[in-house]
Order: sequence, then C-alpha cells, then structure tokens
Amino acid sequence: MARDDILAPASTTPLQDYLDRPARGATENYLVVPRSLAQSMPLRWQQVFTGLLADLHDAYAHLSWPEYQVVPSRSEALADLDEEQLAAVGFVADLGPDGELVFRDAADNPVVDPEQHRVLAPVEDPLPPASAGRIEPRPASPL
Repeated sequence: MARDDILAPASTTPLQDYLDRPARGATENYLVVPRSLAQSMPLRWQQVFTGLLADLHDAYAHLSWPEYQVVPSRSEALADLDEEQLAAVGFVADLGPDGELVFRDAADNPVVDPEQHRVLAPVEDPLPPASAGRIEPRPASPL
C-alpha cells in the first residue's frame, strides 16, 4: 500500500478546525447561529441540532452563563461610518481647522488614515428575525 493511500487520522478537534478558518457567525471566542436560519433548516437537521444543544447545555449547566446581546456588525472603514456608528465604536468626527473631517478615538487621539482604518461597526441586520417565519435555504447541489 502506498503512503498516499493511508488515511490520515481524523482530527480530534473538528469543530475548532472548522471555526478557525473563516466561518460565518464565528469569532475567536463565539459562534452565533441566527435563529431564523436554524429554525428554517429541514426537520431532521433541527432534531439533531436540538440534541447537540441539549447535550452542550447539560454538560455545562454548572457554569454561570451570562445573557448575550448580539449586535450585527461588519468591518468598515472609519471614514464610511455615520455619527451613530462612530459613537458605538468609540470614535467621533469633527471639522478640523482646514474644514476637513478629523476622526478621533476615545482618548481624543486623531486617526491618521480614516479611509484605511477599519473597525467592527454595528449595521442593520440583513437576516430576517425568527418571527419572520421560514426562510427558504438555497437548493441542494445535484448529486
């Protein structure tokens, strides 16, 4: 048997492996699953997912879980934000002596290149809320 024919051992950290690469809803410390999309998945998927969540919650019921507030956000150039978004991320924009906008951080330090300075800013949620009902998933790829 050739070396290439031998299967590599399965990962012992498959969820970490998957979430360590760019994955929608995943950050370094959290995984957010939009409820409207999860509730729109086929019944069998929902049954399996519900079981997995129940197992997770049972295994870690002894921990003091906080409540979470999820804020839809995107990486945006500081110069593209409105006043509300700027305030939410701790920046302000005022007219400088030359009439140009000057962006400042929470410590009142000017931002050198606001067109290139990116921040995680709150945005309007592009996904429907759970109350919207079923959202049709894209059709499955042909076999």
